[in-house]
Amino acid sequence: RCLPPRTFRSYLPRSHRTYSCVHCRAHLARHEELISKSFQGSHGRAYLFNSVVNVGCGPAEQRLLLTGLHSVADIFCQSCKTTLGWKYEQAFESSQKYKEGKFIIEMSHMVKENGWD
Repeated sequence: RCLPPRTFRSYLPRSHRTYSCVHCRAHLARHEELISKSFQGSHGRAYLFNSVVNVGCGPAEQRLLLTGLHSVADIFCQSCKTTLGWKYEQAFESSQKYKEGKFIIEMSHMVKENGWD
């Protein structure tokens, strides 16, 4: 299941390259948690992450995505409540099982911070 909503924000170490919410700058993920840059979100390109911080989850629902039927839960920024992407709860095809428990964040909702030069 998704992590319960928090009443505080997690801060990732400044020494790590991070992804933050473009709308409020809340930290979302460390670059080391990035699995793939070749995903498609509802509104454009998206990244697949192993883990994220400062996000809440909506209820899981079944959706037919480009790669088949999945059970997914929308994720949103805990700080500004913007919908960022979704969490894969269950994949129904064996070739897609690796996505279970992973997170999609659309590029349009992220900004890179801390040492990307």
